Amino acid sequence: MTSIDLNSDLGENTHDRVVSDDESMLAIVTSANTSCGFHAGSPEGIRRTVAAAIDRGVSIGAHPSYWDYENFGRTAVDVDSATLQAHVEYQLGALSGLTSALGSRVTYVKPHGALYNAIAHDERQARDVVAAIKSIGPGLVLLGLAGGVVLRVAQRAGLQVAAEAFADRAYQSDGQLVSRSLPGAVLNDPEDVATRML
Repeated sequence: MTSIDLNSDLGENTHDRVVSDDESMLAIVTSANTSCGFHAGSPEGIRRTVAAAIDRGVSIGAHPSYWDYENFGRTAVDVDSATLQAHVEYQLGALSGLTSALGSRVTYVKPHGALYNAIAHDERQARDVVAAIKSIGPGLVLLGLAGGVVLRVAQRAGLQVAAEAFADRAYQSDGQLVSRSLPGAVLNDPEDVATRML
């Protein structure tokens, strides 16, 4: 039987910046890309999301980003390799610790925002992210943009990968996502999204 794993970015709320209804989303998704605190969320909020995901049987994935809370992790950052690897390792370690404390485990990694887009084409940053994943959890699955450079880098490094398609985002002709700053980058009509996915 063919199945589709639905994932959503969660654990990103704080008292002064609410961006999603995690409880409602956890009722329909099968995987939760859980913020690791660098682009959004707070330790207590992330913990609540992890606990709710566990209660609903939803897979928990780490959603690391550039250290860019002010811009929600959506600004490209030219960071050196040692720093990027350490930042991703730190985030994976933090979420793994919270999840373990609640009796479960992180099963995959899906980088967030500008980092996700960068590693789809930037081999150096892709290697840095893959090195971080291997050092913290070599059994973690890397979820990345279908056709992205990072998937090839990860496979060569011995990681299991999963390719992702976006239901609600526009694509460029080369398979990259259209920048959110451009009109039409995010699709909002549910019927259009459903038709496209079918």
